This record gives sequence, structure tokens and C-alpha cells, in this order.
Amino acid sequence: MPLIEPRTLKGFRDFLPAKMVQREKLMEIAKRVYRRYGFLPIDTPALEYLEILTGKGSEETDRQMYHFVDAGGRQVGMRFDLTVPLARFAAQHIHELGVPFKRYHIAPVWRGENPQDGRFREFVQCDFDTIGTTGVVSDIETALVIHELLLEIGIQDFRIRINNRQILSGLLETLDLKEKSTAVLRALDKLDKVGPEGVSKELSHVGIGPESIESIFRFAQVQGTHDEVLSKLAAMLGSNPLASQGIERLSVVTRALQAAGVPASRFEIDVSIARGLDYYTGIIFETTLLELPRIGSVCSGGRYDNLTGLFTKQPLPGIGASLGLDRLLAALEKLDRFQESPRAADVFIPLFDPDRINDYFALAAMVRAAGISAEVYPEAKKLGQQLKYADQRGFLVALIAGARELDEGLVQIKDLRTQTATEVAWKNDNEGFLAALHSVLGIQNMLS
Repeated sequence: MPLIEPRTLKGFRDFLPAKMVQREKLMEIAKRVYRRYGFLPIDTPALEYLEILTGKGSEETDRQMYHFVDAGGRQVGMRFDLTVPLARFAAQHIHELGVPFKRYHIAPVWRGENPQDGRFREFVQCDFDTIGTTGVVSDIETALVIHELLLEIGIQDFRIRINNRQILSGLLETLDLKEKSTAVLRALDKLDKVGPEGVSKELSHVGIGPESIESIFRFAQVQGTHDEVLSKLAAMLGSNPLASQGIERLSVVTRALQAAGVPASRFEIDVSIARGLDYYTGIIFETTLLELPRIGSVCSGGRYDNLTGLFTKQPLPGIGASLGLDRLLAALEKLDRFQESPRAADVFIPLFDPDRINDYFALAAMVRAAGISAEVYPEAKKLGQQLKYADQRGFLVALIAGARELDEGLVQIKDLRTQTATEVAWKNDNEGFLAALHSVLGIQNMLS
């Protein structure tokens, strides 16, 4: 029988330990930040009834969706984001959860789009959302979580771009383009990718006249400080009630962010961003890395007050954002900030004598009981070979003990970074041994 060529589908990837360690670190950081703000974890199925998913994001997400008929003859689809399943989840369970309900969800999603830098067909999103309130406090909190999340990951040079769909909708009302709002917003959302000329062609294609296109671009090019942008928007659209509400909402959010200590350089009002998904109704966010803006937004979201109305008559407005884990990791790798670190444990225990295996596992158990990760090598090879393995895996410390040391209850603590070693008792002085081990590992390791 011929061998099957081992390969992965286009747009899908395997993750070796070094990259998987980094992915898990980012997930843990996201969980820590989300919990700090009171968000609780949930999970939903990878598959939903197709009617749950279609017509909720955009025509593009409908085209990109993986869907099929299952063995029971049901039309099912694989989720393209975590927000639409949340809307279904909230409508189904809100009587048990109460409002406001704050959740986070870290899970893979699937889109059959053309793979490119930072874009894949299977990718992980790290979402957080608040359901059941229209209060501006949730708008502010969403921006604060994004800000804190990027800082905790270790990124300093980023900018949160903020807009409000109400302002965009107000603009389209004044231009008498309300019935073409979806087409206009989708075209405007591509401004960073295709430029003004590309957007202009797309707008012309859907029947937008030259004067309206000029007005749309004049609006999209409004720039300045927060106060200057708000003032210009008020002069342009203040007479439109919907736009006026959006402008006031942005004003409250920007003042609150400044009061919370977010530097003005880390967020800006950018009226050119639209977010391509149809369900957004209010404030929207996109977060770009200043060193690599072309990779796109690494943390995006916004307010969607009507999405759950497709599943329940109970008003359940929502707001949230999503950290694009894989896009961010791709960016960090391009910026050479990807630390190859496949280390699963900090302490390495070479195996000298297989007849003394009980002693080695007793030593490892003592180390693990102290909250320190440890690995015992599975075969009794030469010490040089075992230490080569330890070096390749990035262990910090080796605990070396041959037959003599084991007989005397001693162990050599070797710092693999400095190649220095200290011999200490471990059987009869547990506290002294652990204190010495902690000292060699260092406080930085204990907090990592």
C-alpha cells in the first residue's frame, strides 16, 4: 500500500511546541485581563444550524462559510466568528444568566478566504462581550480592556481607532443613501486595503454619484485631535439626530479614556473605519500596530444592539471586541518578537541509574509539589547527551544526582544558563533544598 503524503489543507496549519507555547501564553494573558474586568468563560459548538449563521455578518462571510448537510440531513455551518453564536446563546440562556451578562470565549473559527499575511482559514479569536445594556459605560470598558490587553501582552506602540456607526448612518441619511448603506459601509471598510481610488470605483459600481462620493471622502478625511474631530463632525452632521447621538457618545468615551489614564496617543477618532460586518450599530474599534499597520487590526469589535433580535423578542443589546490571536502572532513574528521557547518545564532531572528510578521520581515530586515544573529524562544515557536535550528544550536548571549523591541524599543544582553548580541536601533538608532551587531559578522565572 503506497504511503499517504503528510500535508495540511491550504489556509490551515500545524503548530509545533515553540509556537504553541506562545499561543497559550497569549490566551492566558487574555483570560487574565478579561477576568480582571468581570467577564466569565463560556463555550459554544463549532457547528450551528446554517440558518443561525447565514445573513448575520455580510455577504462575504456567507460566501466564505464552510457548510454542509450532516448525516441527519440537517443544513449546518461552521462558525465564522464568535459573536453570532453568542447572540444565539444569549437568546437561549439569558433567563438563567440575567443581565448584564459578561462573557469571554477563546476558540477557533473558520472562513474560506484567500490566505495571506496574518489571514488564515482556521484561526483563534479571543472574544469578550457584554450583553443586556446600552449604557456608555460598557463602551468605555471595552476600550479599556483592549488597551490593557495589548499592554499586558507587551506591546507599547499601538493605536485604538474608534468610530461610531451612528455617525456613518447619519451621514448616509443626509446624502439620501440610507437604502445603500450596506454597500457604502462595506466599500468604506476597504479603504486601507484598496485606497480611495478602489473605494471610489466600488461606490460608483453600486450607483453612488460623484457628488455623494466626494462628500463621503470629505467626511472620511476628517482628522485632528479628539476635540477637533468632534467639532468638525458636529459642524458637518450635528443637525442629524442619529449622527448627533454618535458624536456625543464618542465625546463621552474619549473623555473617560483620558480620565482613566489612557494616553491620547494610544487612541484616536477615525471616521474612515466602518467594520464590514452588518450587525454593528454603535461604537466600533480597530487596533493597529504602529510598527506594522499593513497587517490590519489585531483587536476589533463594537456595539451590536439588534443582533439577538433575530432569535428573541427580548431586547439584548451587546458590545464587545475580539483579539485576533493568529494575526497578532504573525505580526510579532514579523517584528522579530517571537521568542522560540519550547520549554515545557523549568527543571530537568537527568536519569543516571534506571535502578534508582524511585529516587528520581521522589525528587521530581518534591519539586512539583513546590509549584515548579520538572521533567525526568526517560532513558539512562550519557550525561552529555541528556544535557544536550535540556539545552535544546530551554530548561533553566538541572538537578544532577548519581548513585553516590542519591545514597547520601544530595543533589547538584546546575544553572544551565550560567553553567554554575551547587551541591545541596534534599532528602533531609527539604526547605533548604527548595530555597536553594528558588534562588537559582530567580524571581523572574517564578513570575513568568
